[in-house]
Amino acid sequence: MGSHPQDVTVEPPQFLRLAAHPLRWQLLTALAEGDHRVRELVERVGEPQNLVSYHLRLLRDGGLVAARRSSFDGRDSYYRLDLDRCAEALAASGAALHPALRQDTALPHRPVAGARSHRVAVLFVCTGNSSRSPIAEALLRHHTAGRVTTASAGTSPKPDLHPYAVRVLRESYGISLSGGRTRTRHVEALAGRRFDHVITLCDKAREDCPRFGTRQVHWSMADPGATDGTGQAGYAAFQEAAADIDTRIRYLIPVLNIPETLARSEP
Repeated sequence: MGSHPQDVTVEPPQFLRLAAHPLRWQLLTALAEGDHRVRELVERVGEPQNLVSYHLRLLRDGGLVAARRSSFDGRDSYYRLDLDRCAEALAASGAALHPALRQDTALPHRPVAGARSHRVAVLFVCTGNSSRSPIAEALLRHHTAGRVTTASAGTSPKPDLHPYAVRVLRESYGISLSGGRTRTRHVEALAGRRFDHVITLCDKAREDCPRFGTRQVHWSMADPGATDGTGQAGYAAFQEAAADIDTRIRYLIPVLNIPETLARSEP
């Protein structure tokens, strides 16, 4: 008689176990749009705070979600989705089912399609408009080859762009701001302009930013210039911030490519 392989019970990959829960999927979906505080997620999903906090902890333990203290109100924390980790985990889950389902997890740097009747406009806002928002503006313009109208501004702008912001764009991404805008801009100077997406990168700016009547999301990011560091230690904070912004920009670009996103913003 031939031997028969024993039945083996294999648990689903951790990503599937975490994401398959209806409430956790709601939380992941909300965080995929932008960073949120617990009370905002509670309102979004309509569940008690203790239950939401419990499932957020499971997502954090699984490495899919991270949290950082708000720079505006230290009693609050902003939760964010680690999209790179989710992409890797999703690809690994497919490969666990069958090797042929392994996918390339690298997000393509594809420009936003240009043949549209309405050109997408994106505004980045932080407090000083000297570091985070101009870096985001430059990176989005760079990755979309200028096919997206990009701008940045501050709710309380400093006089000039931080020299480390100019340097990191040049050295890490080959983007030169020489001959371009090196002065900051107040958000009020953009009143009356139309933007399809407004993205705040500073917790305080999120509270102070005027409403443009458009899709507004938040990326909670520390100010790399807040430490007043000099030399390589200070510059390293800008390298880290720029890399974080670049990752978020790469995941923003496919959203800008979705026709339904544009349709919702049309008058």
